[in-house]
Amino acid sequence: MAVLRMPWIGLALLGVLGVLQTQAQVSVQPDFQEDKFLGRWFTAGLASNASWFREKKAMLSMCKSVVAPTAGGLNLTSTFLRKNQCETRTMLLQPVGSPGHYSYRSPHWGSTYSVSVVETDYQEYALLYSEGAKGPGQDFRMATLYSRTQTPRAELREKFVTFCKDQGFTEDTIVFLPQTDKCTKEQA
Repeated sequence: MAVLRMPWIGLALLGVLGVLQTQAQVSVQPDFQEDKFLGRWFTAGLASNASWFREKKAMLSMCKSVVAPTAGGLNLTSTFLRKNQCETRTMLLQPVGSPGHYSYRSPHWGSTYSVSVVETDYQEYALLYSEGAKGPGQDFRMATLYSRTQTPRAELREKFVTFCKDQGFTEDTIVFLPQTDKCTKEQA
């Protein structure tokens, strides 16, 4: 189904896009250091208000993403399992406003999304928040837990749930993605 193709990976990758106007205004990581954010991440947790997410969340699995600098901002290249095959997608995250805040234009939807690195320790986890709209009345919000390993600590999972609830997500819209050996090998 075309709806599943780019949305979950394109938006979940850095987990992560939109115009910041949430119930609880999200902030960006103080003194964000982009160079420390580079490298490999695993998408360990997601929360979203999107109907496709609620319908497909049981079929999603962990993906591996690599954040690398590029002339126009950051390339976020994610590899994920789809129909038992590894697929790779690259998004260009362009800096806007304060460090740690980016925009992304979806070639699939033609929409622009905002991506904010809300909190990170750079070495273990990152919490991201995305927001945008595919059209009038079609708002999109997503929270993402990135982990440097495939097994984030219980405390980080709890932190993610608290973060999601602070953004207005409910338990049924939060999912921790199951590990898969295919497409997510721990090597960089």
